[in-house]
Amino acid sequence: MHGTPLTEEEFVTALRGLAPRYWGAHSFHHRLHAGELSRDELRMWAANRWYYQCVLPQKDAAIISNCPLPEVRRLWVERIVYHDGAAEGEGGAEKWLRLCEAVGLTRAEVLDQRHVLPGVRFAVDAYVDFARRKPWVEAVASGLTEMFSGHLMRQRVTDMLANYDWIDRADLAYFTTRIEAVSGEGKQTLDLVVAQCVTREQQDRAIAALSFKCDVLWSILDALELAGAQRDQR
Repeated sequence: MHGTPLTEEEFVTALRGLAPRYWGAHSFHHRLHAGELSRDELRMWAANRWYYQCVLPQKDAAIISNCPLPEVRRLWVERIVYHDGAAEGEGGAEKWLRLCEAVGLTRAEVLDQRHVLPGVRFAVDAYVDFARRKPWVEAVASGLTEMFSGHLMRQRVTDMLANYDWIDRADLAYFTTRIEAVSGEGKQTLDLVVAQCVTREQQDRAIAALSFKCDVLWSILDALELAGAQRDQR
């Protein structure tokens, strides 16, 4: 028994209540924004975040493959195109590679994933596996971290330009172009989850899915912070 369904307002409040667990509150991100990361730490962040970025189309494809609703599939395929681009050299993934090059990485060393930490790989792979195995609505709900990211991206652009003077605004195109997209996608995703999750069990599972995604993102930064501390001790 899961109890009486939450009202729409209660459900949305419960989802938004997970905001403090979003990775924007992690100490690693605080250091990033404060300009306290070394160039080596920035490179490790960019290379490991790449692994997360490059599997997002696979995660979205898994949602499409599990979804029986053509209207949702048509909507969701746009996300794959956004990250992969409509042609070679386009898309969010390409913009992230540009940032990687700006912080001193070569494209080859990013693409061959030589810098990806085991903890990061484990967390990201778990996220893709979640999208493949869980009902599509839960996989969609896990992406509601979009609700928390717009403000963080705006602040990141401002702080990185202020604190890392070798980075140009053009190098941050992933963030500057993503801000507007995330704002729309966050509302779109929330509306879809609210419409589909009408029983208390469905609502509870959606909340748990978003909680899981927050854990995935937090684990990525935990792995980076631990790796940095271990390097400092050598």
